[in-house]
Amino acid sequence: MNRKIAVAAACLPVLPLLAGCTVAGNAADGGGSTRVVVGYQSKTINTVTAGTLLRSLGYFEKRLKALGDAEGKKYSVVWQDYDTGAPITAQMLAGKIDIGSMGDYPLLINGSRAQAQGGDARTELVSVTGYNLKGALNGVVVAKDSKAATLRDLKGRTVSTSVGSAGHGTFVQAAKKYGFDGAKDVTIENQQPSVGATSLESGKAAGLSQFVAWPGVLVAQDRARLLYDGGDLDVPTFHGVVVRRKFAGEKATIVQEFLKAQIDATRYLNDNPVKSAESVASATGLPVEAVYLYNGAGGVSTFDVTLKKQLQDVLAHDVPFLKSIGVLQQPLDLKPFINDSYIRRAYGSSYDADVAKTTKPDGGEIWFAGEEKTLKFPGPVALLRGVRDAQKQGKQIKAAYVADATTGTRWFAAKDVWIEDPAAPGAKRFQAFATDEVARKYLAAHPGSKIVSYQDAVKRA
Repeated sequence: MNRKIAVAAACLPVLPLLAGCTVAGNAADGGGSTRVVVGYQSKTINTVTAGTLLRSLGYFEKRLKALGDAEGKKYSVVWQDYDTGAPITAQMLAGKIDIGSMGDYPLLINGSRAQAQGGDARTELVSVTGYNLKGALNGVVVAKDSKAATLRDLKGRTVSTSVGSAGHGTFVQAAKKYGFDGAKDVTIENQQPSVGATSLESGKAAGLSQFVAWPGVLVAQDRARLLYDGGDLDVPTFHGVVVRRKFAGEKATIVQEFLKAQIDATRYLNDNPVKSAESVASATGLPVEAVYLYNGAGGVSTFDVTLKKQLQDVLAHDVPFLKSIGVLQQPLDLKPFINDSYIRRAYGSSYDADVAKTTKPDGGEIWFAGEEKTLKFPGPVALLRGVRDAQKQGKQIKAAYVADATTGTRWFAAKDVWIEDPAAPGAKRFQAFATDEVARKYLAAHPGSKIVSYQDAVKRA
């Protein structure tokens, strides 16, 4: 059936700009300093090294102060926070944001619209914030009591997403694998993530397809369950940093200082994952357990600034989808849009070696309340034993994480579907699955195995 895309409340409204930010981003303010405007998404926690965490650490401001002292100038930074990448792109095209961070789909829309406008509006992708090579940063959730067992059960119903986002793309691509058209066979409500969460809880939407951190947040808050793990799609997804080409050409040194600050923030996050998660949770109001799920050591997201070939290739893979839904105004020429020259200079001589490396998220980790270090475990059975020992000792567990046995996606151990397989080796007798569908596929392929509760698995591991 053909169903319309219902656009909610003027799609994705641009939030009010911060005071004094209505002129070109790099103009001088009243105090004689050159202002740099950075657009970011505080709750899209895969961008924190170019947004929330970077801002809280003050690394960019410190570098600009040092630069200004050396040049005899003054620089100031204005941070603008948005729910999605769309308003950041709109402000960049208007010359009011100099540097922005967003997901892979919004990045493509940004580049296309900038190329269509031409002239000073052109933009360039200059670095990555974080990535997941299988696509697990995106997911589809449903209400806890939903009877939906697979994505196919959402056919003919209403799904909330942000049109043109990676969450939207995940749904449409996954729906195709289930034999239906994710654009025509459902009613798509184009909503900001927080609005979509409300629609899901009120029953106005049967499903919510969104990007990091919304699937994990809603499950952590016991407001939803994961229906579809984006990692099952096996298509890389990432977030990155885009700059206005005119700004970068005129203020190349500032771009270099931003990227160096991003590298510093990335190093800090990787060295201090718990502190970083707590900082981001405090700044955003998101549950810290969900932030750590994605941003923690071995989390769903790998934070790495380099523009890897796999991530550049996936942009070409994603263009046809964005064309199909009409959000690309013209074919995007990726060659001039992707520019790794800035990050190469900021990164240094090890860039070529590091850009060729990739890291896969892992699981098996317990975070105890009040502690700044976590314990890692080699597999699901070892994790269960660790949970059991902690319970016996009366230790409070803030969160336990484990990798899905099929997709490898790290998820909350207490929210996983657990299966006991008596025929499996001892270390794999209990297996965890992020979704009921994947768990049941395992059951079908392993006669004699059965679903058990999390607490039962903990007791018997």
